[in-house]
Amino acid sequence: MVSDAIGDLIIQLKNAGMVGKKQVELPYSKLKQAVALKLSAAGYVGEVKEQGKKVGKTLSIALVYNGGAHRINGVKRISKPGRRLYTKVANIHKVKFGKGHLILSTPLGILTNEEAKEKQVGGEELFIIW
Repeated sequence: MVSDAIGDLIIQLKNAGMVGKKQVELPYSKLKQAVALKLSAAGYVGEVKEQGKKVGKTLSIALVYNGGAHRINGVKRISKPGRRLYTKVANIHKVKFGKGHLILSTPLGILTNEEAKEKQVGGEELFIIW
């Protein structure tokens, strides 16, 4: 049993890209889908689809490559199940000099650092991706 769904999601995406897979199948959850859709909008992954019904529902995520290199170069989990980290909007900064994104869970949903600054909302820092 996996106790860290977000950590599992980002590591599976990173590892699948390192071995050159075209897509990843994961057990479905609304949180995973919201994070995957945000990563898709940011250009890190391709199409996100939910497949199946009820208990057997899965989340299918297509991976994106740039000239043979995977789009996800690295990920770092910040907030973990044993240690939740929250941030104010004033403390949200660029990641990797603007080449990466901080993914936040906010009252307005899952947002990137740029969207959170624009909407003036803070929240739980989930992970950074570059």
